[in-house]
This record gives sequence, structure tokens and C-alpha cells, in this order.
Amino acid sequence: MSFTDFGLTPDLLKAIAEEGYTTPTPIQEQTIPQVLMGRDVLGCAQTGTGKTAAFTLPMIEVLTAGRARARMPRSLILSPTRELAMQTAEHFDRLGKYHKLNKALLIGGVNMDDQIRLLDRGVDVLIATPGRFLDHFTSGRILLTDIKILVIDEADRMLDMGFIPDVEKIIGLLPKIRQTLLFSATLSPEVRRIADAYLMNPKECFVAASASTADTVDQGLAVVPTDEKREALRRLIVSENVRNAIIFCNRKKDVDILYKSLKKHGLSVCGLHGDMTQSSRIDTLEGFKRGEKTILVASDVAARGLDIFDLSHVFNFDVPTHAEDYVHRIGRTGRAGRAGRAITLAAPDDAPYIDAIEKLIGKPIPRIEVPGMDALALDAVDGRRRGRGRGRSSSRPAARGGESHRAPKPRAEQPRREQPQRDDRPVVVQPAPVSVPSPAPVAASPAAPQLRDRDNLISMERRRPERKPEREHDEPVLGFGVGANVPAFMFAGRRAR
Repeated sequence: MSFTDFGLTPDLLKAIAEEGYTTPTPIQEQTIPQVLMGRDVLGCAQTGTGKTAAFTLPMIEVLTAGRARARMPRSLILSPTRELAMQTAEHFDRLGKYHKLNKALLIGGVNMDDQIRLLDRGVDVLIATPGRFLDHFTSGRILLTDIKILVIDEADRMLDMGFIPDVEKIIGLLPKIRQTLLFSATLSPEVRRIADAYLMNPKECFVAASASTADTVDQGLAVVPTDEKREALRRLIVSENVRNAIIFCNRKKDVDILYKSLKKHGLSVCGLHGDMTQSSRIDTLEGFKRGEKTILVASDVAARGLDIFDLSHVFNFDVPTHAEDYVHRIGRTGRAGRAGRAITLAAPDDAPYIDAIEKLIGKPIPRIEVPGMDALALDAVDGRRRGRGRGRSSSRPAARGGESHRAPKPRAEQPRREQPQRDDRPVVVQPAPVSVPSPAPVAASPAAPQLRDRDNLISMERRRPERKPEREHDEPVLGFGVGANVPAFMFAGRRAR
């Protein structure tokens, strides 16, 4: 089958020929006729098989008949990463160069004013990441009533990055009557759930088993100690006759470290990771595609959607912790029927991850040796699988107490001191008796009897009625009250009167 069998317009066929495409890939052969008929499509194919062109070509054909209005896009393509969105936009630029279709790319990290101006003019194709799309929609810059085609690209990657809630929110804002295309490299239960919920009687286009690797990629696995991986990588770059290559690291800080190391050794290298500004990421990718740099050191942000023309090599400096990422990484080479080479550097401790990868792809990765370096025993990995060494590599010292350790010298015998016997019974502490001082004796007075009991004194004082003064010195005296023991000299004046 050729592209002419799809009934595409001459202008589109001309653009396809200029891109060097001669025959459609299996996923394109199954998908393009269904999209042209207006059916929903669930496409599942391994990376590097042409899924982007599988929906780009029929969309250009369908959208040619019509015209976009201001702030009312006619189609929407959701991509999980900025790089994949940019890649899709480039496909429309190349394949639709003879068609008057307007597009807008809504991604983070760039000026929103330029995006707003494009939306105000009206766009036929809107390519966006979920977060930036929702930013424009909540600001009232996009009207969704004219959306005819929705494309969810790399749905499994959307799931891995946690974008599915945003995707479902966006789908709920779109018209109910539309054409929906969902593409994924793997078909997990969650991806199947999304397809069942939002696709109407879709045509399922499956090309290869989930997570299988392309036959055009020659794979290899080199087992080296962790501290010798940089030396091994440099030797492989020289011996493999690398034309251009992507080197993947698991962590962003390792990207910077490896980039500086390779640059120090005189290699033409650039780095790419998620902490870079969007303008720096765009400049780095464009320079690598133009051949200004030979080697790109990247994190997994570049594992999906990068279509580098005729990439010769992919190196896994770090073994991916998720087996699916291995498939996506090495899928950057061996694309569109071209031959590619993928080499993974593994330490002995990476044996569990290698097991998971080989189980996923359904075949072992051939072991290779690094030229100029002493070959390690390859059973360092295989021995771990069989449980030899209890998870230790053969290069590590023997366990404590083995033949390689001297027995400790016995300590001199010291006379033991006689320890007093301990009584473990609980000790009950009796509280000491509290002595209450007896009240001072109350002086007798003519009006009050002798009382020695303090409590009786208090009660009698409360019950005793107020007495009237009987004698002259019992009369009230200012400052002393009634019945007080007033000194006699204070009444001397009164007696004289």
C-alpha cells in the first residue's frame, strides 16, 4: 500500500514525498482510513512507528475544508510534554506546508502574549499541554464549542505524569459530538478505562505487542562497576563510531555531572533536563537536530516524542528503574525502518532492573564487553538472580568471620567483683508523720473564759453575740474596736472628767 491509496489531496501527497515517506507504516496503514471516515480510534503501537503522522495526515486532510474563527479552535491535540507538543507542531509545519491551516502551540515556559495573539486570529489546530491549556481556558481566551477532533497523544505517559485528572476535566468541557483519537505505546488497564469512557465505538488499531522493542534496534548490555561507568562510556563512544547519540540518566543532577565530564574530555555534548528554562530547552534541541552537537545527555523528559533524524545510538548510562522507560528510551533510534544501536551500562546492583526489562521485552539483552577494559565476570548479574553471594558481588570482601578475617584476640580474664544481692521487691516508703503545732494559749479576760481547744474557740467566737460596753474602758476607742484590750492610760483623761 502507498499513501496514494488513501485518497489524499495532491498537495498533501507532495509534502509526504518531500519528507521522504514512501510507504505507510503499519499503524498508519490501519489508522488513516478510519480517521478519514470520522471514526474514533484507539491506537496502540510501540514508539518510533509513526503514530504522530498517523493522526497528523488525516487531520490535515479533514481540516482543509473549513475555516477557523477567533478563539474557537477546530481541533485539539493534548501532549504530555513540551517536547512532544513541539514535535507534533513540527509535523504540521512540514506536512501541511501547502495548506493554509493555522496552528497554535500552547506550552509552558514561553510568553503567553504570543499565544493569545494566535488564538485571537483563530486556529485550526491547537496543540497544548494540559496545564497551559487550562490556564488559557480559565482566563476566557478559548471557546471550545467548535472542537471537531480531539487527540490524546501518549496516553500512557499522561498517566505516568499524573495528567489524567486534567485530561478528563478538559474532555468534560468539549462538545459531546466529536471525533476522539487516543494513542498510546502501552495499553494498561487505566488507559483502557479512559478509552471505554470517552471513545464511542472506537476502531482498535494494534500493531505490536505492548512494550516490545523494534527489530531495527541492536541492543547490548555492558556490566561495569559504578565508579568505572564514565570511562566505559567514553570508550564505547569511540569504539562504536557514534554519529549522533542520546545518553539517558535517571536524575537531573547526574545529567549535569555527566555533561561536564564529557565536555571536559573534549566531546561535542549538550545537556537537557526539566529544570532548564523552556527557551534553553528549545535552543538545545534545535542545535542537536542541526548537528551542532554530537551527543545529547538527557533525563527521561526527552524519552518520549523526540524524532531525531537518523539517530545512530542511544546509551543508558543509568538503567531505568521502570522497565517501560527502557522501551521508550531506545525507541529514539531505529525509527522509520532505519538501523540503530542501544547500549546499556549496568552495575552488578542493577540486576533486578535488568530482570524486569528482559521480562517485559520477552528476550535477554545480549552482553557485550567494553574495549580496552578488563572484562567483568558476567555472572555477577546472573549470580544475583540465582541468589549466590546473598546479594553481594564477588568483588566485595567476605563476610565478617570468614577466612579473610583474623579472629579477635581474647581479652584477659579479670577477677569478678562480688556484687551485693539485689532485692527486686518494691520498696514502700511510709510517709513521715506531719506534726501540727498546738495553738498558743489564749489569754483570759473577764468577758471570755479560758479555752485551750482551738476549734472550740473559733466556734464560740462565731456564736458569741456582740456585747455592749459595761465599763468605761470598754467603750469604743477609735482604731481599736469594741471589747478590745485597750491600755488603761488611754482612759486617763476620761476618768479625770
